[in-house]
Amino acid sequence: MKALRLVCFAAATLLLAACSSTPPEEQKPVPEVERFEKQAESVSSRSSVEDDFDFSDPRDPFENFNRVMWDFNRDTLDPYLVMPVANTYERLPTGFRRGIYNITENLTEPASVVNNALQLKFAGMFISAGRFVINSTVGLLGYFDVATSMGLPLRRETFGESLAVYGVPTGPYIMLPGAGPTVVIDRGGDFVDGYYWPYVLFDWKVSLGRYILRGLEQRIELKQIEPMLENAIDEYAFVREAYFAYWLDKVHDGNPPESSQWDEWDSEWDSEWDSEWEDDSEWNDPGLSTRVNFDLVSWHLVKREYRAAR
Repeated sequence: MKALRLVCFAAATLLLAACSSTPPEEQKPVPEVERFEKQAESVSSRSSVEDDFDFSDPRDPFENFNRVMWDFNRDTLDPYLVMPVANTYERLPTGFRRGIYNITENLTEPASVVNNALQLKFAGMFISAGRFVINSTVGLLGYFDVATSMGLPLRRETFGESLAVYGVPTGPYIMLPGAGPTVVIDRGGDFVDGYYWPYVLFDWKVSLGRYILRGLEQRIELKQIEPMLENAIDEYAFVREAYFAYWLDKVHDGNPPESSQWDEWDSEWDSEWDSEWEDDSEWNDPGLSTRVNFDLVSWHLVKREYRAAR
């Protein structure tokens, strides 16, 4: 169950359609979301709440462009292309889909061998090499993840993470059309990893198919936490901070430094309102800005679920 929660959180930040939502008529809000929405009817409009907060970020110098791409992914690409295809793909047996995803995961192992070595993680290097050999043979090209059941868990490392470990700046935050949020060092590292064997044996059509299949599986997993995203004060800013939290956690192998940007977004909120969140009756006041409350709840839930899944 913890592994599933981790997959869902990763999908929320790296999904094919930039954490976009399905058309309203296709979803029914969960009870918690419905309760918050009913309370929100008694407060001022969402735009007035947004005016009270500055969501700009120096890590996001191309925010105007990125927001346009966000709107395109969320309002056009996802509801009219990605989600219909994902819903169709979801009808396939879960075991079959899991096996296909395992094959695409197995293809990343040689790159993980190299990047573990570059980061001087020699135990991870040998584990990744062993996983590739075992899953490619006994596991039928990776369809079955035999290595994990033998005590060899995934130790995936990318070239972008290797660069970050050695102090290379992340570069600006970018919202890619169709591919979602990233930073230059992350996506650039994936480009380098794409030149390792066995990727060199495939043409662009196979590589594109692999990318699409992984994206569809992640999009399916995302459904579980969409209500939190849809009720954020600023969905774009919420996803941006979730991505940076995810990226830092990857670079630091689940232990980002205490002073990292993981806590920057909510540090001011926590310092002022943590005690009120625990015992102040004002949180139950229908006249309070429910959108603000919901963002606090959402962000704390995401952090709690993510940290519990590590």
